[in-house]
Amino acid sequence: MRPCPALVGDDDWTAIPHPALAGRGPTFLSAQPKDGLQVAYFRSSESHLKARAWFGPATQGPPGHAHGGSMAALLDEVAGGGAWVAGYPVVAATLDVKFRAMLPLGTLCVATGRVERASGRRVHVHAAIHGPDGTCFAEARGIFVILDPDRLPPMPADVEETLRALVASAPSTG
Repeated sequence: MRPCPALVGDDDWTAIPHPALAGRGPTFLSAQPKDGLQVAYFRSSESHLKARAWFGPATQGPPGHAHGGSMAALLDEVAGGGAWVAGYPVVAATLDVKFRAMLPLGTLCVATGRVERASGRRVHVHAAIHGPDGTCFAEARGIFVILDPDRLPPMPADVEETLRALVASAPSTG
């Protein structure tokens, strides 16, 4: 199998760190071995979270294909990240994953996370993983809950400032 190709975005994507970490430290997925799941995050021109992802041999489940758990982990990261990019600092409450097709190892995919709607502290999100030919390998819908910055443990000042700015910039949720 070929090594992971460059994980670059499309012309209207801007490279960003995973938004939930405000640029600090690795995420669960970014700490994968080089032959595991490799991910780069981007903000699209529509302010959705996009990820370019490569499923390497260490993600194997069924012979020659990615394990569903690796796909679900990516969906969780882009669903929550999509909410953060839209101004909602959240954590997952529910995530309903539907596997649509087996994902061959070595496939370079695009994963997208976006907010469908928000109400009170609940943010409803959608995420999907597509192959280069448009095949939908998996998708998820979930409910994420907006974090209350006053109830979190002490954080570095720059992370706390980012969290408060996201809360302040979130659209009205009624």
